[in-house]
Amino acid sequence: MRHAWILTVLLALAGGAAAELRGEEVRYGAGDATFEGWIAWDDAVEGPRPGVLVVHEWWGHGPYVRERARMLAELGYTALAVDMYGDGRTAQHPEDAGAFASAVMESADHGRARFLAARELLASHPTVDRTELAAIGYCFGGGVVLTMARDGVELDGVASFHGSLASPVVAEPGAVHARVLVLHGGADEFVPAAQIGAFAEEMAASGAGWTFVSYPGVLHSFTNPEADALGERFGLPLAYDAAADADSWARLETFLAEVFAD
Repeated sequence: MRHAWILTVLLALAGGAAAELRGEEVRYGAGDATFEGWIAWDDAVEGPRPGVLVVHEWWGHGPYVRERARMLAELGYTALAVDMYGDGRTAQHPEDAGAFASAVMESADHGRARFLAARELLASHPTVDRTELAAIGYCFGGGVVLTMARDGVELDGVASFHGSLASPVVAEPGAVHARVLVLHGGADEFVPAAQIGAFAEEMAASGAGWTFVSYPGVLHSFTNPEADALGERFGLPLAYDAAADADSWARLETFLAEVFAD
């Protein structure tokens, strides 16, 4: 089935089938909360294909995370832009963003329940092979997917873009099933060197398969074209970096192809 999916995608990219990208608003629940996500796929790809969860920055579920889901659909995946805050809530100020993010990650169980609800929604989509799932995340979302990997959630791979490396969960030996890719800005002031060192030691001790890529001189939020404006508005050390954005996305493409290969 994997080979059939790869062949279909290659034919579509080569012009053998016209891309018919679809996007759909979705609502789902976890506990007593309701979440508003967005799922994207390409109708030109035949049969079940891998699914990828996309977890938003600390600003919340908005156009940026949906654009990344759309880009994944262009690659032949079905992608769900996840809502971790509930009701599609977004923050207009860093203080609100910090409060929303802290509320989600206040306990491992709280964040896990929300993530698993999104995972089940994606796995249940008619275009998805539920045995082939991965997750990527940006900023707050990067921290979320790394926490889910540490917690043993069944995923083929997780990729973090300028995400936090700290977590309420410490990976136990043998607990991490997913391959891990971390794409980090070398000048990111939100991730101190001690946090990087502790993460490396934790991954090594857990026996996880992991790759860490650091872009020298690159600040936090380097994949988001709005980072410069947000940094200036709120006095935060944020900056878009086109070269790091392009390279990190290319590395993600290779990573996903590898984790979903036979």
